[in-house]
Amino acid sequence: MQSFRTEIENTLVEKDILDLEKKIREFKEGKINEEKFRSLRLARGVYGQRQQGVQMIRIKLPFGKISAKQLIRIADISDEYSNGNLHLTTRQDIQIHHVSLDRTPELWAKLEQDDITLREACGNTVRNITASAEAGIDPNELFDVSPYAKAVFNYFLRKPFGQELGRKIKIAFSNNEKDTAFTYIHDLGFIPKLNEKNEKGFKVLIGGGLGAQPFLAQTAFEFLPENKIIPFIETTLRVFDRHGERASRHKARLKYLINKIGLGEFLKLTKEEEKAILHKKVVIVSEKTEAEIKFKTQLPNQLHSVNISKYKIWLDTNVFQQKQKGYFGVYIKVQLGNISSVKAIELAKVVKLFSNSDDVRITINQGFLLRDVSKEELIFLFYELSQLQLATPGFDSVGDITACPGTDTCNLAISNSTHISVELEKVIYAEFPELIYNHDIKIKISGCMNSCGQHGLAQIGFHGSSFKVGDNVIPALQVLLGGGTIGNGEGRISDKIIKVASKRAPDVLRKLFSDFEKNSVEGEYFNSYYDKQGKDYFYQLLKPLGDNSTLTQEEFLDWGQNEKFATAIGVGECAGVVIDLVSTLFFEAEEKLAWSAEAFENAQWGDSIYYSYAAFINSAKALLLEKQIHVNTQHVLITDFDKHFIETKAIKLNTSFKEQILQINKNEPSKQFAENYFAEANDFVNQVKKCRKTQILILNN
Repeated sequence: MQSFRTEIENTLVEKDILDLEKKIREFKEGKINEEKFRSLRLARGVYGQRQQGVQMIRIKLPFGKISAKQLIRIADISDEYSNGNLHLTTRQDIQIHHVSLDRTPELWAKLEQDDITLREACGNTVRNITASAEAGIDPNELFDVSPYAKAVFNYFLRKPFGQELGRKIKIAFSNNEKDTAFTYIHDLGFIPKLNEKNEKGFKVLIGGGLGAQPFLAQTAFEFLPENKIIPFIETTLRVFDRHGERASRHKARLKYLINKIGLGEFLKLTKEEEKAILHKKVVIVSEKTEAEIKFKTQLPNQLHSVNISKYKIWLDTNVFQQKQKGYFGVYIKVQLGNISSVKAIELAKVVKLFSNSDDVRITINQGFLLRDVSKEELIFLFYELSQLQLATPGFDSVGDITACPGTDTCNLAISNSTHISVELEKVIYAEFPELIYNHDIKIKISGCMNSCGQHGLAQIGFHGSSFKVGDNVIPALQVLLGGGTIGNGEGRISDKIIKVASKRAPDVLRKLFSDFEKNSVEGEYFNSYYDKQGKDYFYQLLKPLGDNSTLTQEEFLDWGQNEKFATAIGVGECAGVVIDLVSTLFFEAEEKLAWSAEAFENAQWGDSIYYSYAAFINSAKALLLEKQIHVNTQHVLITDFDKHFIETKAIKLNTSFKEQILQINKNEPSKQFAENYFAEANDFVNQVKKCRKTQILILNN
């Protein structure tokens, strides 16, 4: 695959990799605090595992798009640096595990040879941009959202205002009103619309999120013109950076800020940032027309014997007609999202052979979607996938369970979420085989309440938990019911029903499905039945399974374990830890000034201005901390610095600190302003450092 990166982009990539190598070395030499180093490596896709001494590497693939060549590259990387396994995530990334920290820069460099990045795959950054896998081929879409997802990904990569947010930002594009990308549980979500003039735009959702305390997103705009979406995202990030919580990570997501100040006030703040952004409109190139798509016509030489009955079931559950006449999208179910590197390489060969676009997408339920397969090729494709054991029917059905890695690798997981998923799928395929045609009920499992497996939006959800019986701790699952997508940006959060021993989860499914089959009316959806019967009905139905007086010895063990269960929750890394060390903050202020100067030399006025702003913030925060004054947002920091240092004349400015620093959103990002703002930031940092030296001398005397 030819690289389309510019020389500047190649230089930035090289700098990223060298910087990671340098930071690893400084960390090992004791020059960087462990928690600070954590935030640095997270922003570069390097995530600590439950197992000590090894890392999980998250590979960032915008809207899940991956070529056959890139898939082979990642598989080869897994063989060389990891354990030969690839994990597909609900955010359309690929993760590999058990990687030595020292080898991560080398690994990253090899990935970049095929335009694959780790940058901002973890940490307090703009995470991977997700989108409906069917975008561009769905007969029901108004237009292809893929170019918009790609443009957002490219625009915000490495942007200074997106590097050290209070928490992560997740953005999703659904390709139609069915909302298959779940925009309603994202920080920012976009659904395509056409206005009365047939102009393209998006319904914009904001402030959604799952986690321990789920929030449904609110509607920011019913219609926002397509050229306004990137400017709006930028103003949102700038407001979140300045006003978002930073002291308590559990309250630091965008959803809490909007809930605190109200959507109206938040949107007002975004308007105030508009003057500061470089691009007031960003035109995004639309999708190719059908006439521009070139299809292959060559078929394999011979057809091997296939089971026609299984083939028909596969066609019914895993294949759909594209909007391009005569061509089909083919879903591939990947249990738990885990695929070996050997199988991934063989799949890449199948993609090259059968997908006319050489385009495979990772789906948000941890599978693949092959695109542009001709009708004549389907039976040949089925045979090849069958040889790889990748032709399992029932994609995105009841039998296609989504699960995070849980206690296999995650620090936060409480009880197993992977082995139990396998057991539940066995129950469905063996005892309720007709449910592989049911796409209404979704089953999702997380290893803890944080909902990485998205249990909070499932019709039937489970999350890892535990409870005590005497002196013993029992692995448990919290059962949740009634969540799901309504459509057009609306959704439902599932209700907690009962907690049961993990080993009883298969019986939970048996009771739920048997009751539903017996008592629902024909054609009734599960959530309609749940609403009709009520939460208490299902509690009473499952209550016998919550009776801990009948526990067996087997139920004292977690799935996939032979040893007595014990909770072993570590420190989570999903958000990175906010660092309050004075010396580190001064170091960062000087580093930001250097980056500001570099950006200025490259004529990147907007980036230069924001790095200068960060230098103001870091140095001011350092001086406040020296006096044991802790702040929870940048907005409060600015006010407190005026109170304790400007009004007391400990620091002398020609104006208030607030007026000086907030020039950032009152001026166009011009060369002149960037130059002046840098000079002011540089003078401020130097004055703050002198003030600190004076304080230290006074204390020492």
